[in-house]
Amino acid sequence: MNRVRAAAPSLAGLVPYDPKYLPAEAFLSANENPRDVDGELRELIGRRIAKVPLNRYPDPLAGGLRDMIAEANGLDRDHVLIGNGGDELLFNLALAWGGPGRTCLNFPPTFSVYAANARLTNTAVVDIARTEDFSIDEEAAFERLAVGDIDYVIVASPNNPTGLRCPQAFIERLLDATDALVMVDEAYFEFSRQTARPLLATHENLVILRTFSKAFSLAGVRLGYILANPAVIREFVKVRQPYSVDAVSQAVGEVVFEHRARFEPGIREIIEERGRVAEALRATPGIVPFPSDSNWILLRMEDAGEAWEYLYEHGVLVRDFSATPLLEGCLRVTMGTPEQNDRFISLLRAFVAERGSRRAQAARD
Repeated sequence: MNRVRAAAPSLAGLVPYDPKYLPAEAFLSANENPRDVDGELRELIGRRIAKVPLNRYPDPLAGGLRDMIAEANGLDRDHVLIGNGGDELLFNLALAWGGPGRTCLNFPPTFSVYAANARLTNTAVVDIARTEDFSIDEEAAFERLAVGDIDYVIVASPNNPTGLRCPQAFIERLLDATDALVMVDEAYFEFSRQTARPLLATHENLVILRTFSKAFSLAGVRLGYILANPAVIREFVKVRQPYSVDAVSQAVGEVVFEHRARFEPGIREIIEERGRVAEALRATPGIVPFPSDSNWILLRMEDAGEAWEYLYEHGVLVRDFSATPLLEGCLRVTMGTPEQNDRFISLLRAFVAERGSRRAQAARD
């Protein structure tokens, strides 16, 4: 038979997540750490990998890495689950707490994968748009929660792509206001210096998501983890793919986590660069940078789409949100090395100057 029946109805019209991965000289688009794992640590990783039996299945729950993370957070392994990047764990959240007849609460603009996962699992999505400064409309959120039909909530802190961390008081109030599972996505918490971890002791409905991809320079390895009440972890285990975290990734993660203090100078540099770049953007006519607690800056400007093209033509790749609902006219730039950041600032200022010259010439004509 030369035909195939249609895929699941939930896929109709769904646009796959596209990170806009393009070749460039300066990658400032994906919120990655600009510095790779150093040579000495790579050597330690190589030694550890050399001991991995590749003919055997990995520890299905990555017990060694779970123990290390649990100890660092004052917990035991039953409070920790490792995933194939944070993305797997986000999808597992929708599988375990979503589904037909169930509802999640979302605060756009935020990470688009939250809503996409809900749609894939036939979970209804209630969107409460953020305010003009991209903070959460707290009273609208609590008014909607009071209806009592929300099954899970995702709050990114800091929020991607807007940059601000979520006030701790709001998170605690949110946890107190509902029995819905509340995931706090802390993928970038190392740059904000704030975590909801203390609330785990008093709130059974809290789950915290973290990743090795950003601060620890392991975006290419795919390792994430959650911290939660053991009863919550058990539900996640029911829906996860078996052996989803391979033995090599577990070995890499163990070495990096054991030596995580080595990344602290780089994290501090990124935070310093964030402040320096924000100041330079504020001093550039027509550029409005938004406050950020993460390793990127969201900015708004006229002709943002043209600015993206200009930057890319000159070797600098940033993220273009200029046509995204609620983010019109916005670009997001990841903090790179000081040299990469200088190049970005110089090019963006050149674009602004050229645009101004063209408009002045058109006015004279």
